[in-house]
Amino acid sequence: MVAEPGGPEDEKPQSDEAHSAFSQPAGTEPPAAPPEEDHPTSEFALPAGVAPEPQGPGSGSGAGSASGSETTGSAFALPSTYSFRDSPPAFTPAHGVPMVRLTKEAPWQDRMRTMLRMPVAERPAPEPVQRHDEAGPAVPRVLDLTLRIGELLLAGGEGAEDVEAAMFAVMRSYGLDRCEPTVTFTLLSISHQPSLVDDPVTASRTVRRRGTDYTRLAAVFRLIDDITTVEGEVSLEEAYRRLAEIRRNRHPYPGWVLTLAAGCLAGAASVLVGGGPLVFVIAALGAMLGDRLAWLCAGRGLPEFYQFVVAAMPPAAMGVALTLTHWSDVRPSAVITGGLFALLPGRALVAGVQDGLTGYYITASARLLEVMYFFIAIVTGVLLALYGGLQLGAELDPEARFITHDRPVIQTLASMLLTLAFAILLQQERATVLAVTLNGGVAWIVYGAMAQTGNLSAVAATAAAAGLVGLFGQLFSRYRYTSSLPFITAAIGPLLPGSATYFGLLGVAQNELDRGLASLSTAVATALAIAIGVNLGSEISRLFMRVPGAVGGANRRAAKRTRGF
Repeated sequence: MVAEPGGPEDEKPQSDEAHSAFSQPAGTEPPAAPPEEDHPTSEFALPAGVAPEPQGPGSGSGAGSASGSETTGSAFALPSTYSFRDSPPAFTPAHGVPMVRLTKEAPWQDRMRTMLRMPVAERPAPEPVQRHDEAGPAVPRVLDLTLRIGELLLAGGEGAEDVEAAMFAVMRSYGLDRCEPTVTFTLLSISHQPSLVDDPVTASRTVRRRGTDYTRLAAVFRLIDDITTVEGEVSLEEAYRRLAEIRRNRHPYPGWVLTLAAGCLAGAASVLVGGGPLVFVIAALGAMLGDRLAWLCAGRGLPEFYQFVVAAMPPAAMGVALTLTHWSDVRPSAVITGGLFALLPGRALVAGVQDGLTGYYITASARLLEVMYFFIAIVTGVLLALYGGLQLGAELDPEARFITHDRPVIQTLASMLLTLAFAILLQQERATVLAVTLNGGVAWIVYGAMAQTGNLSAVAATAAAAGLVGLFGQLFSRYRYTSSLPFITAAIGPLLPGSATYFGLLGVAQNELDRGLASLSTAVATALAIAIGVNLGSEISRLFMRVPGAVGGANRRAAKRTRGF
């Protein structure tokens, strides 16, 4: 007999595996539905009982709506007057984005420096000056050319900001946008991003050797000026050829002329601090001997530190020898001071302080560390000679520093000769030697008028004279569309603290540390006054020159720093 469905056989309990753990247990009532307000809804949903209003023209006036009422919609909905074709390309602030127009009359240094100090989003689109084929510029070759140019500028002593401006000018002239050059003391790098969807391209180059040749520096600046001007078309092949010629060119002055210039520099410096004709000759001989010994060490591969040590010893030894001979009409301190003038690293000091003032702190720290090593080398060489003289019974007079010298005509001529010799040592072009010589003479006249005639502080007088050097140097460089270094570096030669450095070292050698450290502190303060004065004079000159920038806004924006927090 077959059991009927629904019989007692079907009412037996099932196992636990036959139903879900979340199913309703047998014999219990299902829970009541939650009230309507407990259901989760979007906060942007229309409330219950409110009908959506019709969209389209005329939907604002209809049955049950007041005349002139606006359509109610989502805050994220596009307005009815929105048109994609007429939409702006990007977000515009309420005050508007200033339009940047770079005047063609301004030098490329000022134009590129202005762009480097702008945010990337506000830089104008590049205007390619140099032509290229339909495929676009050859990115690897342009980057390599830019790095080679930057290497020559950085190795020649140019400031980090000016090197970045030059690299940026070359890249934009060949049509590369979205490029960011980076310059440190020994490394140059460029990052180029072709578009927002392409991978960036990065190239770098290391500067392993430096050499002072302002003739080569001026030639590189002329090449950059030709690349950045519309009138002259310089292809990549032509730029490579000219750059190779610049690197192969020999120095404008032979070695014997450089040695003679070093002697004239030391002799003129000895006259500045009170020396006579005999002191001039002895100081010149000591400096030339030191220069030849330094050349010998360089040929043997010794580092520059030991070259400075060797170069500083002959002038100091000659000064000690004059003390042992007891010549009353010869000042040994003038001989030693003249030799120090030929060795003090004024060029590296000015470049280091300039990089620090313009915000390139890594490069500035490296340059100042190099200056410190050179200064320690000079101190070591002079102290070795002074200690040897003191052991032999030499009587060096530290009170000679307080003797004043009122010979304005002779000292002015000596300062001009010193500047001329310094310019030759820097391998400057012959066309710039006369201008920098006059600049150095004017600097010494200003210093003498303030320090000796006006009885002002020597540090303040040095800063004022250095500021005038920087001002005139910038004006000369803008007139010739070249670097300002050839017009500045040699002109600060008469202002270098050679006398304070010598008397500070003499105090240390005679175990009078208080007097020696005080004199060395004066030398450091004078050196910083020179560097800051030169930079300040350069910045002041730009206040009076037409510099490209935003229309109606600041002409040359610098970085805004925090106020100590």
